[in-house]
Amino acid sequence: MHRRALIVLTLVVPSVLAGQSPPTPELPNAVMLQFIRFADIFGSRLVAAFDSIPAVRYDYRPTPSQQTIGYIAQHLENANYSLCERLGVLKHPRTPKDSLSDTVKAQWPKDTLVERLEASLRFCDTAMERVGKLESPALASTLLAFETDLAEHYSQISSYMRLLGMVPPSALPQRARVAIELPASALSPYVGVYEVASGLELDVTLQNGALHIRSSIGGAPAQLWPESNNDFFAKGVDAQVTFVRDASGAVSALVLHQYGRDRPAKKRR
Repeated sequence: MHRRALIVLTLVVPSVLAGQSPPTPELPNAVMLQFIRFADIFGSRLVAAFDSIPAVRYDYRPTPSQQTIGYIAQHLENANYSLCERLGVLKHPRTPKDSLSDTVKAQWPKDTLVERLEASLRFCDTAMERVGKLESPALASTLLAFETDLAEHYSQISSYMRLLGMVPPSALPQRARVAIELPASALSPYVGVYEVASGLELDVTLQNGALHIRSSIGGAPAQLWPESNNDFFAKGVDAQVTFVRDASGAVSALVLHQYGRDRPAKKRR
């Protein structure tokens, strides 16, 4: 789940559900999608941070009174389940390993800790998707607690990484991408409005021979640079877009690639 410019902050669509789905799921609305977006950002950064720290440093802590890296990882897993279970009826089945003490779990191998952290974040993805429309103050409070917890722990682990001489994921340079030249005639089929969710659309336009994308909830248009006939990227942010064609060859959707996810949005007009 390895597991960003205002326009990209709103380029968000529902993530693929993990685990069982409700019989009649309700798509999140534009408000709920903002909570999902922030969970994506900090969840992906946390996984990338823990994954990049060498296993031999998982017992590191700056001072004796602080938590070790391994301890933080197992604590986050448990906190994710505890908070996200409050979002609805979805429950995480406990195993004997879950009942072990925090100090014991903190000594688990790095791969085990990272895998379990990823699993807890996938659980939260599913729980958040099932919320649908955000209308309850209690749910909003729980979501804020969950995402604040992710952000605080990312700040914590980032500090540890810098003390170890490492660069946190959010401070790393993006992978270099090379744009190609495409004529306006090749770009015009992508122009249209793509529905992300109720109340949230992406408007793709052709301006001065280049594609631009803008969210219906605000922000200036951002240019999309072509990597291939169907694949585009935004500069300054880690986000890519792939346009999808149907059996007849007509452009029918786009897919946003961001935070380690592939998110489809259907073309409406």
